[in-house]
Amino acid sequence: MLARKSLPAGALMVLVAGFAVLFVGGGARFAIGLTLKSVVDDLGWGRSELGAAVALFQVVSATCMFLAGRLSDRANPRLVLAGGLLVAGLGIGAMSVMAAPWHALLLYGVVFAAGNGAASLIPVSVLVTRAFPARTGLANAAVTAGMSLGQLVMIAALAAVLVAIGWRSVFLWLGAAHLVLLPLLFGAIRGGEGGGEAHTKRAAQGLSIRQAARTRPFWALLAVYAICGLDDFFVSTHVVAFAQDRGLDAYLAGNLLAVMGLTSLLGVMAAGAWSDRAGPLWPAAASFVARIAVFGLIMVDQSTLSVAVFALVFGATFTVTAPLTVVFVATHFGSRHLGGLTGLITMVHHIAGGLGAWLGAISFDRLGGYDAAFALMFGSNLLVLLVLPLLRPRGE
Repeated sequence: MLARKSLPAGALMVLVAGFAVLFVGGGARFAIGLTLKSVVDDLGWGRSELGAAVALFQVVSATCMFLAGRLSDRANPRLVLAGGLLVAGLGIGAMSVMAAPWHALLLYGVVFAAGNGAASLIPVSVLVTRAFPARTGLANAAVTAGMSLGQLVMIAALAAVLVAIGWRSVFLWLGAAHLVLLPLLFGAIRGGEGGGEAHTKRAAQGLSIRQAARTRPFWALLAVYAICGLDDFFVSTHVVAFAQDRGLDAYLAGNLLAVMGLTSLLGVMAAGAWSDRAGPLWPAAASFVARIAVFGLIMVDQSTLSVAVFALVFGATFTVTAPLTVVFVATHFGSRHLGGLTGLITMVHHIAGGLGAWLGAISFDRLGGYDAAFALMFGSNLLVLLVLPLLRPRGE
């Protein structure tokens, strides 16, 4: 674990604040999957109409993640996070009064997406990497665990809210949670928070985005993270509705998504520690092998037990690649443009995620189920295993 005596000044507070931001943002990001069936049944929409809002969310939030990364390289990431929290809180809170599909497109797909993209893992990772130049993998895994616990704790609580008082209250409470974080953020992270001499030396070296784009690892990373996003947001958007289609009630299906957060926590912490010892390639490969196994399982058996196994095993892989992004970037391209490069890779991940969420909705609305989408995810993960060897560090 991260020894307390080894922490630089202020580093613990960076972890606490970053963890809290990702805890709330992680819970909010999964709320659309939790409420999807309730919203479309209540308002008489097709799943593809809400799926379009999710797809737009992915594109807008991904673009804002990239911009947030560029800003974090040039300015104080604390201000980027604060602005994002304010915008995200207003957008997700206003979802409580939506009544037409265009409301979801505007409030979720644009306003909440912009805020969520700014108050995201990218500026948090820049802060944490500056504070922990020697234990980057584990430190980023620890803060990324906020997303997993947010999924576990917040979705479990919101599932109860959904059953008790409806989906509108879910969005209202999420808006309030974002705004409550603002004082904590400013109190926990000092205006000039940085990573000291070690960070300054590392940041002086590294490739620009243009220079990195001339290398094979850059394009390999984009391909791997695009396929990862395709999987991630297809599953997170549709797994609750899929579980309900297979016979689980709304409360149990919602809690299945929540428990995925627990397995995600275990997976991300293991991957962070593993990457500090052996590099990021092996934990990334292990996560895709696990995905191939469970996509294969759900293609041949959709019993309640198989749905549960699928969700929990996929959950263990869900955030594995998140803390590995900064490690891959620092390993292959250096740290000078860490925010911009990490933001660009994450932008591709999320745009592909929007495509995954939309394809899942189209598969259900037009074909009456998710079988075609499961087959697509299975095949794309096989492709990843062919691309990953391109990410071996030089000399191996």
